[in-house]
Amino acid sequence: MKQLRHGTAPRSRFVARAATRVSSSFAWFCLAAAIAASPAAAQGAASAEEAILEGDFATGVLIDAETGEVLLEKMAHEQREPASMVKMMTELLILEKIEEGGIRLTDTVTVSARASRMGGSQVYLKHNERFTVEELLMALAIHSANDAAAALAEFHSGSMEAFVDLMNMRAEDLGLENTIFRSVHGLPPDWGQEGDLSTAYDLAMLGRELTRFPEARRWAATARAPFRDGEFTLYNPNKLIGRFRGLDGIKTGHHSGAGYCVTASATRQGHRLIAVVMGCSSDESRATETSRLLTYGFNRYTQVTLVHGARQPIEEPYPVEDGAEREIALAYAGPLRVSVLREKEDLVRLEDRLPEKIMAPIQEGDEVGQAVAIVDGRVLGEVAIIATETVPRGNFLQRLLH
Repeated sequence: MKQLRHGTAPRSRFVARAATRVSSSFAWFCLAAAIAASPAAAQGAASAEEAILEGDFATGVLIDAETGEVLLEKMAHEQREPASMVKMMTELLILEKIEEGGIRLTDTVTVSARASRMGGSQVYLKHNERFTVEELLMALAIHSANDAAAALAEFHSGSMEAFVDLMNMRAEDLGLENTIFRSVHGLPPDWGQEGDLSTAYDLAMLGRELTRFPEARRWAATARAPFRDGEFTLYNPNKLIGRFRGLDGIKTGHHSGAGYCVTASATRQGHRLIAVVMGCSSDESRATETSRLLTYGFNRYTQVTLVHGARQPIEEPYPVEDGAEREIALAYAGPLRVSVLREKEDLVRLEDRLPEKIMAPIQEGDEVGQAVAIVDGRVLGEVAIIATETVPRGNFLQRLLH
């Protein structure tokens, strides 16, 4: 889709009445009203937020998976060792190659001697053993198997070093500005070597991309599964599986330098949140702090739908400069749904940011502006505005009259 470049003069309108609220219970409605009306209540909510951020984790973040909006954060852009959460990128690259058709889940991988020697969490692959890509992906995603990560990387790119290059290229594509991958598995570096580095925010964005794949969500929510024809059992180290309602991901991590970490995803009533904590002191603390972040998000935030679907029309046609027609029909390119504090859901407005006139020629599908969801002057999300018809450049008389 071609993007037309114009200076923008925002055209704004309030749309709170048209917004769809996503399942606020009566109890939470009362709480929201009390917070809005009572300074003491608002202060109490702020104190609860501070208590969560003072928990047993060094850095962390909570985001809305649909928009990427940060809902809560603690030193979210500080670099730390991500440990096995590195494997999210390994899994993502393999799944993307499958999506492109370059690899199939049923393809056979022959384990190299090097992959068989990986330490740490593993499924004890043997040199020249053969497994399908799907079997190794399950070992990676469920059991956090370092040897499976190595075997998959070599199958994809020929060597782990070449695969790491691709990991960093993909990180750059995703805008993970503070992430540096140096391994495919996240094991602590050998003496004199540098380790992987990332941030809570970058890992949340990586997890957001990975959860596009239903297989990744399914494996990450699996507590245990058979491997090697049932001779071995894959165990998921994420203690929140089966304990936190709606949890479906994504990846834990731990070694002495990183502490206990997790990138966790949960969905309730169609609303997905992603929480990351890094540097927890124990496995139990990792689960506790993650559940606190997710519980806060699901109970303090609601979703407001501002655009219901792709090509939802904008009510009024828009003026065209130098066109064969005076006006053009516009629409929103896709749906727009944002998370907002429950007490502020009636304050959300949709602002159409368009030029004063759109210059012809214009093709159907051209992007001509943006619509942004705003509350308290802060942008929560955006969607493109597109032309739904073609307007060619007018002839001399048409341009003179229009």
